[in-house]
Amino acid sequence: MRTTPEQAGVLVVDDERHSVEAIRRTLEDDFVVWTAASADEAQDVLQTHADDGDVQVILCDQRMPGTTGLEFLRAVRERWPDIVRIIISGHTDAEDIIAGVNEAGIYQYVLKPWMPDQLLELVRDAVEARRLQNDVRRIDLEVRDGPAVLRRRLHERQDAAQARYGFRAIARGEDSPLEAVFDVAERIARHDLSVLLLGESGTGKELLARAVHQASPRALRPFVSENCAALPDSLLESELFGHKRGAFTGALQDHVGLFQRANGGTLFLDEIGDTTPSLQVKMLRVLQEGEVRPVGATRAVAVDVRVIAATHRDLEAEVRAGRFREDLYYRLATVTLSLPPLRERPGDLQAIVAMLLDEAASELAKPHDGFSEEAMACLLSYPWPGNIRELRNEVFRALALSDTLRVEADALSPKVRLGRAPVTAAAAGLPRITGGGPLQQRLDAIEAAILRETLLRHRWNKSRAAAELQLSRVGLRQKLQRLGLEAKK
Repeated sequence: MRTTPEQAGVLVVDDERHSVEAIRRTLEDDFVVWTAASADEAQDVLQTHADDGDVQVILCDQRMPGTTGLEFLRAVRERWPDIVRIIISGHTDAEDIIAGVNEAGIYQYVLKPWMPDQLLELVRDAVEARRLQNDVRRIDLEVRDGPAVLRRRLHERQDAAQARYGFRAIARGEDSPLEAVFDVAERIARHDLSVLLLGESGTGKELLARAVHQASPRALRPFVSENCAALPDSLLESELFGHKRGAFTGALQDHVGLFQRANGGTLFLDEIGDTTPSLQVKMLRVLQEGEVRPVGATRAVAVDVRVIAATHRDLEAEVRAGRFREDLYYRLATVTLSLPPLRERPGDLQAIVAMLLDEAASELAKPHDGFSEEAMACLLSYPWPGNIRELRNEVFRALALSDTLRVEADALSPKVRLGRAPVTAAAAGLPRITGGGPLQQRLDAIEAAILRETLLRHRWNKSRAAAELQLSRVGLRQKLQRLGLEAKK
């Protein structure tokens, strides 16, 4: 089994059969997957496939009989350093995590139980990181080509980054509520001001942070991101500020923190509202003094970093409640931008769906002819509590399940077909009837919701809907005309 340029190879190593099968099912549509129940079996796979570059990522359980995951990946690092190494474990031992980062060059430490979507995205990022690493090596070899060639290639890469991460790359419709946000963001991007991004999870805060970075004088310098809610406090401190060898048990070598890695560029701190007060004090010191002191170091290191922070929390309320430091809040919130949720941006949805559908077609190698009118009506009616992240999953799912070029409504998940989020009063197909208004108007709203839900289930087959509702076809048509539902086909 050989990989192709479009499909990377992943080796899964775990002695638990059900765990291996779960990971294989999660990844097999996107990657060539090999499995092994032990380090010895994994070595056999690598002997056959690694030297040709077919294995690009290893997912390995930490605690296995015989050779542990950490020991195995340490050996992999020595012989095949280009393979991206990821540990999966059900144990949150900080010493194991730190040892993995230091000794085996672990790319990421995943805790069980993992979420399929998040694991798939992590492996995609790992493959992309490996590709970028190889690009950097190639560029290093091409330095001998001379400054003119390098200048041209630098501009080409800058243009490509702008096309991929700039403001224009963020999909939206005409007269989008985002335009006002982007107008402010573009104007402040060229100034070295800290920015605080507010908004629900999945609204695109990291995309906006990258766009600000690309529009700034720091665009050619690193953009580094960290989710502050994803790591325990002690590990997050080491990740952000770095540590010196011997600073604590398991610190076998120096570790450069993210502030230093982002030097000259931008550091994006997602979910800053989830940090503890003790860590907030240390962040404030870095922002005030422009220098970072790695754990165990005797001297501070100067850093020049623009910080863009983001949170789904109301930080002003967190400050009032004493859970977030007021002085750090004002350091971060020089400019505050709020991203509206997707349900408040109905005019953006079609543009976002078109972009996601093209992305899905490319990744799944499956052509399409867009969504049908009925399917698009369902997408427009659903409130998307998970915002763009949820919409992306739905579009990918629908295209994968579609048997025709035109993606029909029956490829959508039941909750989206009904146009209602689950666990709400509306899940039964009834609208909210709180508030004022004439009785007939409110009864019409209820009747319209019942008719629309029934028609959606029957894919707008009026004969079946009329039979279920015990109406004549003529009577159903008259109700649809009176309630203005015909146009929603």
